[in-house]
Amino acid sequence: MDLVPALEEPLKKVVGPATAKVMAEHLDLHTVGDLLHHYPRRYAERGELTRLADLPLDEHVTVVAQVATARILTFNGGRGQRLEVTITDGSGQLQLVFFGRGIHKPHKDLLPGTRAMFAGKASVFNRKMQLAHPAYELLKGDPDNAGEAVDSWAGALIPIYPATAKLESWKIAKSVDAVLPSAQEAVDPLPPSLRDGRELIPLPEALLKIHRPHTKADIESARDRLKWDEAFVLQVALARRRYADAQLPAIARRPRDGGLLDAFDAKLPFTLTEGQEKVSKEIFDDLATEHPMHRLLQGEVGSGKTMVALRAMLAVVDAGGQAAMLAPTEVLAQQHHRSITEMMGELAEGGMLGGSDQGTKVTLLTGSMGMAARRQALLDLVTGEAGIVIGTHALIEDKVQFHDLGLVVVDEQHRFGVEQRDALRGKGKQPPHLLVMTATPIPRTVAMTVFGDLETSVLDQLPAGRSPIATHVVPAEDKPHFLARAWERVREEVENGHQAYVVCPRIGDDVDEAADPKKAKKKAEEEATAEKRPPLAVIEVAEQLARGPLSGLTVEVLHGRMQPDDKDAVMRRFAAGETQVLVATTVIEVGVNVPNATAMVIMDADRFGVSQLHQLRGRVGRGSAPGLCLLVTDMPEASPARARLGAVAATLDGFELSRIDLEQRREGDVLGQAQSGVRSSLRMLAVIEDEEIIAEAREEAVAVVSKDPDLEHLPELRTALDALLDDERERYLDKG
Repeated sequence: MDLVPALEEPLKKVVGPATAKVMAEHLDLHTVGDLLHHYPRRYAERGELTRLADLPLDEHVTVVAQVATARILTFNGGRGQRLEVTITDGSGQLQLVFFGRGIHKPHKDLLPGTRAMFAGKASVFNRKMQLAHPAYELLKGDPDNAGEAVDSWAGALIPIYPATAKLESWKIAKSVDAVLPSAQEAVDPLPPSLRDGRELIPLPEALLKIHRPHTKADIESARDRLKWDEAFVLQVALARRRYADAQLPAIARRPRDGGLLDAFDAKLPFTLTEGQEKVSKEIFDDLATEHPMHRLLQGEVGSGKTMVALRAMLAVVDAGGQAAMLAPTEVLAQQHHRSITEMMGELAEGGMLGGSDQGTKVTLLTGSMGMAARRQALLDLVTGEAGIVIGTHALIEDKVQFHDLGLVVVDEQHRFGVEQRDALRGKGKQPPHLLVMTATPIPRTVAMTVFGDLETSVLDQLPAGRSPIATHVVPAEDKPHFLARAWERVREEVENGHQAYVVCPRIGDDVDEAADPKKAKKKAEEEATAEKRPPLAVIEVAEQLARGPLSGLTVEVLHGRMQPDDKDAVMRRFAAGETQVLVATTVIEVGVNVPNATAMVIMDADRFGVSQLHQLRGRVGRGSAPGLCLLVTDMPEASPARARLGAVAATLDGFELSRIDLEQRREGDVLGQAQSGVRSSLRMLAVIEDEEIIAEAREEAVAVVSKDPDLEHLPELRTALDALLDDERERYLDKG
């Protein structure tokens, strides 16, 4: 007899090998349980049409609509034919196009007045929305034509599943029918007392109702229940990690009177903001305990996080330990090294002639350093000569030994996974304290889910002397003269003695594409069908500007494929004011500090995320002169992309923007799945809207874990936890 639990049964046994292969490759669904947890994205009501105005661009969509008109057009002197079908939701319209030999069947099926489901990728062609070659399923007519599809959805609510071009929503629905009986065997992870206390329906019932609801109330009760599962199991995982961390020993690090920290504070040319004082106190309190600190420090671009981190590092050096700061890129590591050495002045020259008695050595360690410099840096670390080391992930390599590592500061944590954290832990005599910094403002609930094993500190004031930044959207396609004016503004800033950035989404020498002709071909095809030009590239834009609108100015380029020494030289010239305009990719996104740069033009701004635009914008207005940020786009006025850019232009409040960002994207991206390529384990929980559930689940989880850390009395919860924490999700959970 087969002893595989029903939900772990491989899909190929149930839905057949061909469908199972597509599900595995395109939707990452492998077992019956995976498919049961692939919930409908929304429900179409029989007789109701989808609002076409709200469709997202460049995503695979499924819509229910009615055919308004259909006509065949010829082109190429009568040799080619295409079928153009207009569908409507009663108010808006959407164009469908079919080409070549594929036009006969749709021409026969899609008669005016017919209702159907259509699936495809929405793109803009001739400034109109269209779906090219969509798949479709008819929704009425005599039973023979309509296919069995309609029979399997006799209910009034038609589930629309997240689908792909290879497998449409209605085909997924049929596969779900095949696995639904197994829902009866789903193991319920919620402790019965919690389920009863919150009046949540049992899990098998919830799965049934989410896939085949009869009423909207069915959907609500199923969603409530499934959200609780996700929130609770995730919070238990995080609570257990916090519990385990709290059991680890660490060395308490207290600053000493009259030490490095006091000497540094005494020579500060300004006073710390209240926020910096408050956050510093939270950090110093953590450092004084005998368990490792795990704190997330989030602060707006330019709120002075580096200053807070540096003071924590100095406190640890005072207490006889070493501090390491990890940056995501070499450019940033060099930049941090430069700015920290400048802030510390002679205090960074410990052990050198002319240095301070109380000083310490600040060492830089990156992968591209020469052998001799690297050997010296490694020696400084192992002897304890260097109190502070700044570097990239090269710091985590086996060869790097510390004398006594007391604190690790990680800049821009979402590029830092759990393996690295563990590797660093092994570097100290005991686990070091950990401070994670991010300039991406994270709403409280996301902090509770993604970084739930970290305590959070927020720096929300900007230091005095920061200037406001004006942001405007430049619709280059609709109003070309706006773009011309943008370049004039850049010239004006330069004439006033300032500098400017121009940011592009791509580098442009296309080494990656040339290396892989298949990829290049696929990309060319995609762009040809979508009639969408490739994103603007640094190298081409820099040439065009230097020849045209910015001729006579010194223009340089900076991107990730340059040699580290070249990058550093370019940054140095820009920082010194020798270069007037820097055309760059997002390598300048984080931490680049040139107070004299006052203007930024972001080309193809619609191709960047909201928080990325906010980060980029934070590179200007860092001095006493006001900043200017221009978002250039070809997107039409009504598009969601334009709305997103409008939101960025309307506010400088990063927390507000991060909410907008979250609402516009699916949570999976925000939770770092975009970085790790892992499917998010949150399918139902919307991190923004479900703030209360997450907060309550966290309380319940803490109570459960403190009473029963190993969950001995809750075997079902343990099973659910093990499923969540299989390797790929372990990586995902530990973005900290």
